[in-house]
Amino acid sequence: MTIKPDRWIRRMAEEHRMIEPFAPEQVREAEGQRVISYGTSSYGYDVRCANEFKLFTNINSAVVDPKNFDANSFFDVQADVCIIPPNSFALAYTHEYLRIPRNVLTICVGKSTYARCGIIVNVTPLEPEWEGHVTLEFSNTTPLPAKIYAYEGVAQMLFFESDEACATSYADRGGKYMGQAGVTLPRS
Repeated sequence: MTIKPDRWIRRMAEEHRMIEPFAPEQVREAEGQRVISYGTSSYGYDVRCANEFKLFTNINSAVVDPKNFDANSFFDVQADVCIIPPNSFALAYTHEYLRIPRNVLTICVGKSTYARCGIIVNVTPLEPEWEGHVTLEFSNTTPLPAKIYAYEGVAQMLFFESDEACATSYADRGGKYMGQAGVTLPRS
């Protein structure tokens, strides 16, 4: 299993619509303003988050239960900047729609710009033949409010190609998060 370079990412995006919309180079400025970089890098692709966020709230004193999740544990924010309260958590989703090839496993890691501010980005691996908008989890580990910028880079996708296709892909088993659009809450 090898990590795939920029040339492969560009080819897969252009020929197979692996990433839409797609930026073939690193973008560091948009509309004359400096942005947190996104687009193709040497061995990855930096995704952006959309402008819809779900922030955790304790207003209902709910218990977080992944088998019986209460959507009232969140409140919705639609803005170009989301401020996550101290020691709190938010969900968002990628601006990009991804289609993972059958012989590829995709790992997401946070960008250093956010990590150095105490903001952790978590995403589980994108399995072979999964597709959709990726739900992003942001944890603010600091005692201060933290900003997340919509339509700017938030995480990097790394693509690992196997020398053999899997026997059963995510699509084959009808994965519960297939084709998700927007922020997708836990499903049991």
